[in-house]
Amino acid sequence: MNDQTSGRSVERRTVLGGLGSLAAAGLLAGCTTETDGGDESPEDAGGDGGSGDGGGSQDTPTADGSSEPEFDQATVDEYLSDVGNYDGTVVDERGSSSVTVAVGTEGNGGNYAFSPPAVVVDAGTTVQFEWTGQGQQHNVVHEGGDYESELYAEAGTHFERTFDSTGVSRYFCRPHKGLGMKGVVVVV
Repeated sequence: MNDQTSGRSVERRTVLGGLGSLAAAGLLAGCTTETDGGDESPEDAGGDGGSGDGGGSQDTPTADGSSEPEFDQATVDEYLSDVGNYDGTVVDERGSSSVTVAVGTEGNGGNYAFSPPAVVVDAGTTVQFEWTGQGQQHNVVHEGGDYESELYAEAGTHFERTFDSTGVSRYFCRPHKGLGMKGVVVVV
């Protein structure tokens, strides 16, 4: 594992193994997919190609036989496949009440990246998007349209979102999406 400034970096197998262990132990009890947090809606959870974050979670049986959502690493990898600063790791910020994602960091041929591009958080965590002032104007736009910031260029500008629902929330910068300026927040 490598330490990064915004949290612990973990290998994808570590995240999946840890989530599987938690699910098997029944420690994720009470996690449900809701629509009020702006993340994945129930009709999108099956990956039917809907307009939301579809395909972002799977149901995993727990020790008591119930199903709890677990994120699909392949979905994260696919969405971030053209992101220059994504190396297959998901920064583990579970246990943090607030997490910062930098907007306009080195990647994709300039300062056209989010850092970290992939982060896993607990439901109820607030993600603070903070502009670096690099790479022209950027914004944060949810793939399904549930949230969107204004375009900003000034360093220190903040946009925050509290993620109450489990699932994979995919987002991008509208002017630089074609360059690969995209990210995900995995909520467990």
